[in-house]
Amino acid sequence: MAEETSSQHGTAGGAVPFYAPTGNEVALFEHAHRNRLPLLLKGPTGCGKTRFVAHMAARLGRPLHTVSCHDDLTAADLTGRYLLKGGDTVWTDGPLTRSVREGAICYLDEVVEARKDVTVVLHPLTDDRRLLPLERTGELLEAPPAFMLVVSYNPGYQNILKSLKPSTRQRFVAIEFGFPSPEAETGIVVQESGLSADRVAPLVRLGNALRALKGQDLEEGVSTRLLVYCASLIRDGMPRDEAILASMIEPLTDDPEVKKALLRVAELTLG
Repeated sequence: MAEETSSQHGTAGGAVPFYAPTGNEVALFEHAHRNRLPLLLKGPTGCGKTRFVAHMAARLGRPLHTVSCHDDLTAADLTGRYLLKGGDTVWTDGPLTRSVREGAICYLDEVVEARKDVTVVLHPLTDDRRLLPLERTGELLEAPPAFMLVVSYNPGYQNILKSLKPSTRQRFVAIEFGFPSPEAETGIVVQESGLSADRVAPLVRLGNALRALKGQDLEEGVSTRLLVYCASLIRDGMPRDEAILASMIEPLTDDPEVKKALLRVAELTLG
């Protein structure tokens, strides 16, 4: 079944998750929602894509169904299936079907990880028909105006076997995410961790130094999420060097030599 996190954000009094815009992404999302356009978010792991969607759902007062895609995720996991309940066979909607019925936002995180039959289900929802056929129940659901489909993926992990076909990509309005500027990222980490700006700024500087190694010794650089983890550990009393090792070095590599090199970069960057 789909690994789903459902968040219901009402229009009255709901807290809006913190998100610091880095460009025109908020306005673009609002335009896409008003014009019933599907949205594709692309960018590195931990740069804020999922938080952005949660922020926008709360901002717009719409329910949000988030699905973390994986290589066992099938179209039936999204649309629904018949299940046995108390001796009866009962149809149970999947998160995509629930989103269409509710006029919610459905967010498929790392959509390229899902099986290929998933994109077939998405196609009629991502053109002017905005339809979801449920073959097993005989229903043909028409998405209400408030429904929105948002998908994301990390282009850094793309390969021939796991990529979006051009015919699928061109059904979406797209936003490319990157990491914030050092000043903006410092503000985000301060907000999320509670650590002071003068102590966060060196961590952000180190994060950028490690990101510069991506494609050389590292497959992926330090995410903003990892910087928040590191700052949170330091705020809680862990020594800085131990926090850096646990949250900015160990998650990046298992290779002892690469680890040693990253620690050297940290030593040179922080002094």
